Amino acid sequence: MIQKSEVFYGKILLFGEYSVIFNSMALTIPYTHFKGELSFISNYKYTDFEWAKESNTSIQEFADYLEMLQEKGELLCAMNLKRLSSDIKKGLYFESTIPQGYGVGSSGALVAAIYNEYAEEKIQSNRNLSKKSIFKLKAVFAQMESYFHGKSSGLDPLNCYIQYPLLIRNSTEIKTVGIPRNKFDKHGAIFLINSGKPGKTAPLVNYFLENYKSEEYKKAIDDQLIPLNNKLISSLLDGNGQEFFGLLNQLSDFQLQYFDKMIPASILKIWQEGVNSKIYSLKLCGSGGGGFMLGFTPDYEEAKKQLHEQGFDLIPVYKNS
Repeated sequence: MIQKSEVFYGKILLFGEYSVIFNSMALTIPYTHFKGELSFISNYKYTDFEWAKESNTSIQEFADYLEMLQEKGELLCAMNLKRLSSDIKKGLYFESTIPQGYGVGSSGALVAAIYNEYAEEKIQSNRNLSKKSIFKLKAVFAQMESYFHGKSSGLDPLNCYIQYPLLIRNSTEIKTVGIPRNKFDKHGAIFLINSGKPGKTAPLVNYFLENYKSEEYKKAIDDQLIPLNNKLISSLLDGNGQEFFGLLNQLSDFQLQYFDKMIPASILKIWQEGVNSKIYSLKLCGSGGGGFMLGFTPDYEEAKKQLHEQGFDLIPVYKNS
């Protein structure tokens, strides 16, 4: 049985949604506002018992998937599935505040927690992991998380497990990075906006890949989105605030044009207003379709005021003051 459960935080993919499929850069950060940990159903815990039972059932189904891979000799890391099965019978569940279908790593955190507790000869979480260890973890996590999404890059669980910002430079280079926040305007902020409904990743990724077969759409992604995405990440890591916010406005406008199906109807009006006013810029947080949208602003108080007037409250991810 678990001796001491570790906490795993949610994650936010700041940049790289969809474009990372075609080898663009991506930047993902841990988000400590949401977290989860493995626990056991007990009469002495103040929790939603129905939800805990559903989580227990879900982990059982996940364990069945891992066992199937193990029996086929395909599981990429040795896991103590016998102990996992025993713990499930004792009421194992994932006590979590990470909302499901909102793009902030609910399945990633669960995968990281299961790996951490039941993997044998696991790779220890460390900011200075070798390239070999990072890619080994990424492959293991991609296989594990594919149970939830049909296909996974493994980046979400990797970020939840390592718990440091990760720069994905290309398909062969991933490293932990620091973000020089002190170089940005003290009134600036990153925030989330709740669209009011969860999203589903697989159908939207399939929609995107289908569109990419069109020459016009492919050209827009290759010639506009990917260079813009890469410049944004570089300007953020270089601490170039003025360039960063200008590029954000361009990205927001691009997504409004080419990812309109991924933007919930409840968000469209304020999205356009952000593009026009440049007080804030909205972008997808993950695959979109619902869940949270990600916002950036050089003036948090003004953005908060404008969006509150439209009926939206901001959830801070980071703000200087």
